[in-house]
Amino acid sequence: MSAKANKHRKWDRNDLPKGAEKVEAVREMFDAIAPRYDFVNRLMTFRLDVRWRKKTIASLNLPQGSRVLDLASGTGDLCIELEKNGYIPISMDLSYGMLSADRSGAPRSQVDILKLPIPNSSVDGITCGFALRNLENLQMFFFELARVTRHGGRIALLDVSVPTNPFIRFGNKIYFGKVVPIIGGLFSDRAAYKYLPRSVAYLPKPAELIEMLTKCGFADAQHQQLSGGLTQLIVATRN
Repeated sequence: MSAKANKHRKWDRNDLPKGAEKVEAVREMFDAIAPRYDFVNRLMTFRLDVRWRKKTIASLNLPQGSRVLDLASGTGDLCIELEKNGYIPISMDLSYGMLSADRSGAPRSQVDILKLPIPNSSVDGITCGFALRNLENLQMFFFELARVTRHGGRIALLDVSVPTNPFIRFGNKIYFGKVVPIIGGLFSDRAAYKYLPRSVAYLPKPAELIEMLTKCGFADAQHQQLSGGLTQLIVATRN
């Protein structure tokens, strides 16, 4: 078996990887899909991802000039939107491939976002788009958010979701479970886009996510579904 095929096996299977294997698989996957990531995202979401990111940035509601970390920053979409809104973005991602494709021009660094290399209470806000389900330890991530965000700072976390409406949920299951892997296979990496729809299983229920953030020191944590529940947005203020 080739090295490439062996890497793909980590996410092209029925069971989802865990622990250190998950971290390695996620990094390799995003390195592989980075060159066509933006194109495939726009195509498979019918450009709804642009609207979701704008909503995420608007929900921060911070003064202009605020310093905002974008974690799991990918190709820099959120960083671009942050700068348009008068914020100072800093891009951090585990995937070197993604950082290499970053178009934002923001300062960027390859880091494990569960171990942020920045001081306590040093940023005004944090954004994170479509990455919660890819993290090895979500509770540890929330503690890191609380550690580095100043009191009164804001976080906005965007990710996929499971629609509560049964008709939307059924259509979403067919589209993201069957159609998205085909689109990914045509334009990028089929194995990776087969994993991505299944990775929603990693996410806790909304109430549990809110409870986890509250335990870490975030007040007024709120959860909302976007586009009929295709995605979810969680916003909160640091106590």
